[in-house]
Amino acid sequence: MFPVTTTTVPWTNWGRTQAVTPREVVPVTDADDVAAVVRRARSEGATVKAVGSGHSFSGLAVARDIQIDTTAMSGIVHADPATRRVTVRAGTRLHDLPALLEPLGLAMPNLGDIDAQSISGATSTGTHGTGRNFGGLATQIVGLTLVTGTGETVTVTDDDRATLQAAALGLGALGILTDITLACVPAFALEAVERPVHVDDAIGGFLDSVATNDHHEFYWFPHTDVALTKTNRRLPADTPAQGPGKVRRYLDDQLLSNGVFGAMCSAGARRPSLTPRLARIAGAALSARRFVDASHEVFVSDRRVRFREMEYAIPLAEIPEAVAEIRHLIGARGWKVSFPIEVRAAAADELMLSTASGRTTGYIAMHRFHGDRPDDYFTEVEKILFARDGRPHWGKMHTRTADDLRTVYPRFDEFLAVRDMFDPDRVFANDHLTGVLGR
Repeated sequence: MFPVTTTTVPWTNWGRTQAVTPREVVPVTDADDVAAVVRRARSEGATVKAVGSGHSFSGLAVARDIQIDTTAMSGIVHADPATRRVTVRAGTRLHDLPALLEPLGLAMPNLGDIDAQSISGATSTGTHGTGRNFGGLATQIVGLTLVTGTGETVTVTDDDRATLQAAALGLGALGILTDITLACVPAFALEAVERPVHVDDAIGGFLDSVATNDHHEFYWFPHTDVALTKTNRRLPADTPAQGPGKVRRYLDDQLLSNGVFGAMCSAGARRPSLTPRLARIAGAALSARRFVDASHEVFVSDRRVRFREMEYAIPLAEIPEAVAEIRHLIGARGWKVSFPIEVRAAAADELMLSTASGRTTGYIAMHRFHGDRPDDYFTEVEKILFARDGRPHWGKMHTRTADDLRTVYPRFDEFLAVRDMFDPDRVFANDHLTGVLGR
């Protein structure tokens, strides 16, 4: 039976940076549904885009013609505990994976700090966590199934490394993913140590900290000399939970980090002159804590204060100088920035369009409260980072075009050749994708 088209309504992403009213929205349940939609779209000269949770800030998922809703494509397809390979349906949300993997004694090797995304959306845009020896989520893919632009259902495995290196992080340009096979690891716990430090110490010690710890990152609060460092150590899964109880964690992670912080951001948006004073209050309220819990409980933070984000990947060794340059520029330009700057690291990988492709990488992420008045904060900082051979996160805000991106991705044209094979008629194109890929 052909998938039922729903009444079209305006669609807006989580960050309120993209909005569109698709011509039609089609919910799908399996690869056959997807293939039927793609074949019809191709015959009509229409375009198709799949959408998950809408957590990308860029326009990669914007669908002007047909929007595919993958919500029903969730859960495990097949699991092999012996090889630790687990195949999940492409619409599975990251926050559902721990409960699916726990009975198997497995976990994902690394996660980012937000788990609202679908697994296909997170991997296709290059979502990553932190850890010098750990790659982004797409590096965990060892196989996948997708429907190409001709309506053919194709399975790609690690026996075809070149194709997998394109499709594992494909930007939605090669096809609609229907399932993904992940290389998981035995379940593990994490010890988390968080402490406020002087920003000079956070910047100066960053390279040593990422070299000597499993996972390390820091957040610097503009208009203050305070940074919050977060360091995680991997432990056996049966390590007892330790540290603050649920009440303290609720106070820290919900009431303070979301409720109070959100109120402060709103106040700063209404009166920007208050932002530096409010930032100093927030910085002074930071305190050290240590706790141990299951890996996903430590990796993930609940982000309820809505924001916009730009993130760039640069060579890891250049992180200290780049952060110092951004810090100076914020002071010189007088921007009122309520959100902290986040600094992380990741291992080099072999994926064609990964921001860590071919080099050990540092990440600098800039955030703005969604209600802040527009300014040139992102575009001016972007100049600093692009000049350092920077690669923008595909799912976040940036202004780079194909001509720019070709200079920082050695395998850029190799990816375009795979795209020509998988989507010769550009059934999966939209304005943003055309801008970043060039055709």
